[in-house]
Amino acid sequence: MLSVDEFISWMREFARSIAAEKDHLTELDSPIGDADHGSNMHRGMSAVVAALDPPPNTVAEAAKLAGMKLVSTVGGASGPLYGTFFLRFAAGATFAQAFRAGVDGVAARGKSALGDKTMLDALIPAAVALEAGKTAAEAAQAANDGRDATIPLIARKGRASYLGERSAGHQDPGATSAALLVEAAAKVLA
Repeated sequence: MLSVDEFISWMREFARSIAAEKDHLTELDSPIGDADHGSNMHRGMSAVVAALDPPPNTVAEAAKLAGMKLVSTVGGASGPLYGTFFLRFAAGATFAQAFRAGVDGVAARGKSALGDKTMLDALIPAAVALEAGKTAAEAAQAANDGRDATIPLIARKGRASYLGERSAGHQDPGATSAALLVEAAAKVLA
């Protein structure tokens, strides 16, 4: 499992990635969502980084704190979904088990699955890679491939699903931020 320092480094790296990609995430969210994914995630991850100083004693405490901060500061569906990911992550014994627990929590909370054009399209391939003993870098590649695979899909969940076939041809913003989450882990665990 990660150390507390590694978990905090992961959150800081994810926050940096979100800050750098904030406008891009909002741009992706404009045609199929509320045009607020970037700003919402930036606000949430800034709050997470602030909440982790001073550091909690355990990874479970840190993950729970991150989850609660995301639930309370990120608007729309992303707050509860990312919050659930980290609240469930806290229960895992290994990184792969914790990651899978988080992914399963997102699936249950969002009542969604692979192919629904959601963040799960990036998270599930990453979880499968980690469970197969692949590196975090290989999991990040799987997440990126899953993110890219959302472009031709017709959304079946979330605000984008209201557009029906018009949602095809757009990269899912949630899958994009989820891929950034896995990339951040890969950088920290390299």
